[in-house]
Amino acid sequence: MNSIIVTGGLGFIGSNFIRMLLTENLCDSVLNIDKQTYAGNPENLIEFQGDSRYQFLKADIGDVSKIDPAISNFQPSAIVNFAAESHVDRSIDSPEPFVETNVLGTLRLLQSSRGYFSSLEESKKETFRFLHVSTDEVYGSLGKDDPAFCETTPYSPNSPYSASKAGADHLVRSYHHTFGMPMLTTNCSNNYGPYQFPEKLIPLMILNALEGKNLPIYGDGANIRDWLHVEDHCRGIFTVLEKGRIGETYCIGGDSEKTNMEVVDTICGSLDRDRPEGAPHEKLKIFVQDRPGHDQRYAIDFSKIKDELGWEPRYSFTEGMAQTVAWYLEHSEWCENVTSGKYQRERLGVE
Repeated sequence: MNSIIVTGGLGFIGSNFIRMLLTENLCDSVLNIDKQTYAGNPENLIEFQGDSRYQFLKADIGDVSKIDPAISNFQPSAIVNFAAESHVDRSIDSPEPFVETNVLGTLRLLQSSRGYFSSLEESKKETFRFLHVSTDEVYGSLGKDDPAFCETTPYSPNSPYSASKAGADHLVRSYHHTFGMPMLTTNCSNNYGPYQFPEKLIPLMILNALEGKNLPIYGDGANIRDWLHVEDHCRGIFTVLEKGRIGETYCIGGDSEKTNMEVVDTICGSLDRDRPEGAPHEKLKIFVQDRPGHDQRYAIDFSKIKDELGWEPRYSFTEGMAQTVAWYLEHSEWCENVTSGKYQRERLGVE
């Protein structure tokens, strides 16, 4: 991969992906296209400001007036699409932005990419790839004893967020089968790790506990998720980009099914050890009314990517959570800038 466009590259997973590309010299140059919504934090990639291999463009993926020339000028060998609205609770409160970005935005990005692909000479068409990053939530909810999601699981989204991601997945598939574009799709389980915006479960619990705030747990805390460390996810995406079969979908999971209660208890245990002045942190746990349509269980069978491409997660849940808690403890300034909204005020030029 010579040059890669990453959309949504200031977000949690996208910024970790760019960091991996540049730190490990996996490509020559990266163009990060990000709309800079509330979850797009420039501080996530501050160490690459001034790096000649890194470029940034503030743009909505649906704005063809910016995206078309950006792709044409950069001449990417791959486009990796992370750009998405991704928080289920926000989609319940306001579904429309999820359709605008995840469905219409993806459609317009696909159109721009198709125009660029059509202009390439045959040798470059053979090596070009478009990889769309999706979620296991498009598959719906599992019962306790149901087999894990895999690439052939029927789609059954249960929230406006997952429905919008399902729509995007179908559009990506259609551009391969209708227009012959070299598409790849990945569907991942719940991510965690450094630089995650603190509306998501794990960073929210860590930061609330550090501040002595309540740790709100939906329902009875029995909902189950398969947890995937973001660094493992990024390696999985790059493996698919390099080796994946065109037109195929690959499920990426962490082999770490845990109830929400187990996750919170693990965080409390880590903080009791590493920040004992607040111990026992479990005293902060409270139960709150469950989320509407809350999926009971997600789990990923990643046999396909393991057997075909040789990828599997490196982090166990215990190791990954210890690393994640330690990262948040060591990056108090980043946490403060996010929770206070300072990064947004700087973005908007507001004192």
